[in-house]
Amino acid sequence: MPNIKSAKKRVLVSRTRTEANKAAKSTLRTAIKKARAEGADAAVVKAAVVTVDKAAGKGLIHKNKAARLKSQLAKKANATA
Repeated sequence: MPNIKSAKKRVLVSRTRTEANKAAKSTLRTAIKKARAEGADAAVVKAAVVTVDKAAGKGLIHKNKAARLKSQLAKKANATA
């Protein structure tokens, strides 16, 4: 454990942000899995795209990765439709 007050605060803030990022990444992965599953309807795919956009906006994933994921989801949705 650090001795300096600001370093102690950084440890606490870092821990809090790590928990939030873990939860957000988990939500993102779940949404993508549901959208990629067999028989996923358009609403599920749209929800996954929104989740991907939010993750990119928060800096959780890179904007190019978000674009790639959205493209893959759209491609799969169009193939099943």
